[in-house]
Amino acid sequence: MLALLLGLGVSVSPPRLTAQEGFVVKPVAEKKIHQPPPAPWYWRIENFPTLAQAQSAAGPMSLAVEAAGKVWLFTLGPRGGSTPGAAKVAEIGPVAPITASDYLLRINYVTGPPGTRTPVHTHPGSETFYVLTGRLGQKSSQGVSYVEAGQSMAGRGPEMPMEVSSSGTSDLKALVMFVVDASRPFSSPSKFQ
Repeated sequence: MLALLLGLGVSVSPPRLTAQEGFVVKPVAEKKIHQPPPAPWYWRIENFPTLAQAQSAAGPMSLAVEAAGKVWLFTLGPRGGSTPGAAKVAEIGPVAPITASDYLLRINYVTGPPGTRTPVHTHPGSETFYVLTGRLGQKSSQGVSYVEAGQSMAGRGPEMPMEVSSSGTSDLKALVMFVVDASRPFSSPSKFQ
C-alpha cells in the first residue's frame, strides 16, 4: 500500500509512539494543496469497496486510504457534497479555517488502550476526529470533550494546546483529519495555560 500511496503523490511517514507507550499515531496519507475550497469547510468521510475505486474518485481535495480494514475517501469541501459510487459515513464541520500560503491535508490513524494519551501539543491548523472504536477525549483550556464510537467531532482551532486520550473502557481506534499550514511544523509541544 505504501508504494501505491507514494506512486499517487501521497506521502506518509512511519508510525510514531507518543510520550506514553501505547498511544500510537500513524500518518496514513497527506498532500499539499495551494488553494483550499471556499469556507466553510467540512470533512466528508466515505467508504468504497476497493482502494482503486476510491483513488479513481478522489478529487484535488481528497485523500484515499486503506485503514482499519476499510477503504476510506476523505474530502475537504462544502457541506452536502457526495462522491459517485461512495457510501457516506459522516460529514464533520464546520472546520476551523486557517490562512496559509500552502496547506497540508493529513489523515492519521490513532490507536491506544484505555488510559493512554498524547503529550500536550498544538497544530498550526484544524484537527477533526472520527471514532471507530472506544472513546476519544480531547482536553484543552476550554474543557474536555468526548467522542464515542461511530461519532465525530470538529476539534479546536489552530494553536490550541490539547491532549488527546483513549478515555473509554475498550481500545481506541480513530481517524483524525487535519488542515494545517504546510510551512510550519505539523505538531509542537505545548502546555496548558
